[in-house]
Amino acid sequence: MSPVYSKESYFSVSLKSHIESFFKEDDLDRNIFYNQEIPDELVECSLKFKTNNTLISGLPFFMESFIFLGAEKSCFEDLGPYEGRRAKFEEGEDAYTLKFVLPFSMALSGERIALNLLQRSSNIATYTSKFVTLAEAKGISILDTRKTMPGLRFLDKYSVRVGGGKNHRFGQTDVWMIKDNHKSYFGGLQEAISFFKKMGSFYNPLVVEVHSLDEFEKANSMGVKHFMLDNFKPGEIKEALKSKKEGTTIEVSGGIHLGILENYLIEGVDAISIGALTHSPETVDISLKMKRL
Repeated sequence: MSPVYSKESYFSVSLKSHIESFFKEDDLDRNIFYNQEIPDELVECSLKFKTNNTLISGLPFFMESFIFLGAEKSCFEDLGPYEGRRAKFEEGEDAYTLKFVLPFSMALSGERIALNLLQRSSNIATYTSKFVTLAEAKGISILDTRKTMPGLRFLDKYSVRVGGGKNHRFGQTDVWMIKDNHKSYFGGLQEAISFFKKMGSFYNPLVVEVHSLDEFEKANSMGVKHFMLDNFKPGEIKEALKSKKEGTTIEVSGGIHLGILENYLIEGVDAISIGALTHSPETVDISLKMKRL
């Protein structure tokens, strides 16, 4: 008999392994007397998004934090559909509010971890969406990088996708990317390419990071199909694109932020990778308020 499988159940299992480690760090068992004395009376929980137009992301992580503590999934059946929606409120209102009910002890014990995960995810998704809105009109994809918080790559890359961005690579071996340290160690670009061609599988693409027009032209003459133009100025990108061959992809990267993004939305560029999506997104304000029923 085939095992029962669903995307929802797999996502839940993946989340549990992460969330268990977060609660170990919070060490709820340190003061067992405190935990025993917190009342189990039901409270109304108001999840308040205080930054207007926040892109809500991370509700599965938020809900799973309380489910880990024993909450029933049914407590959150009204929350799930809000994932990926905008938290918009009118002038004169102080927040966009979602409500649910939990025992006070459970709500208090899971509050901080749940909010941390929800806020980080919403930060990343909201920030990513600002880049995507500008780039999609030009047919250019916005990519993340591996500059994620250790232990939270699963959350960070999920959040980029909610924001409309695309994931670059989860690990080093998803795509072979030749970087400066490879070229330095192996003795040059040709030597590095030779090494990775021996390492690669049939479907594993090879990407070469280049730092000058000369290096781009050299790699282009070697039949490289995928390039990352690192820290190229807009004029240099346009010059490189003159030599772009059919079937070649061009990704640009390096210090690109919202204030200068327009300068890099150049016809012929396929993608822009931005580390700041996950290592320094703009923040949104989210809180959880509780009151007796």
